[in-house]
Amino acid sequence: MLTRRAGLAACAAVLSGAAAPAVRLVVQGRLLSGAGTPVPCTVGWRGIRADKREGDGATPAGTFPLRRVLFRPDRMLPPQTGLPVQALSAADAWCDDPADPAYNQPIHLPHATHHEVLWRTDGLYDLVVPLGYNDAPAVPGRGSAIFLHVARPDSGPTEGCVAIGRAALLSILQQCGPGTAISIHA
Repeated sequence: MLTRRAGLAACAAVLSGAAAPAVRLVVQGRLLSGAGTPVPCTVGWRGIRADKREGDGATPAGTFPLRRVLFRPDRMLPPQTGLPVQALSAADAWCDDPADPAYNQPIHLPHATHHEVLWRTDGLYDLVVPLGYNDAPAVPGRGSAIFLHVARPDSGPTEGCVAIGRAALLSILQQCGPGTAISIHA
């Protein structure tokens, strides 16, 4: 949770021209905290695991940087955030085939191997933040497409991502910038 002292320090840093301190988001006990009031979140249907594997339905445990924000420009304006922002297109997808050299990377359709389409009709990826999990470099089979994204209306579990309500995600992103990370604990 952002304390009053941390908030004052961030304001002082902005006024002095220095970079604001990085926000650390924390997922624990089905709550996401670190940027104001804790908010309910959902994780993978198999819970949180340190030994994440491709397709296991688990959310990886650990601390991961927030890479950038992707959004559906046909459904919303670019979010206010200090993270890099990129508009999605109907051709955007994410490779989740461990045998593909593009494993755990964004790709453009058409693509011959298995992938996850980012231009979804259900609204879950109207606003999506790729996490820096298994991407430096990607190890085949360790898991892919781990995002912070919009939760299902019924708050049901994810396939391995972290999901929160759209309004909460927009609010949290306003406090994020370079150096922001998320710590996920079982």
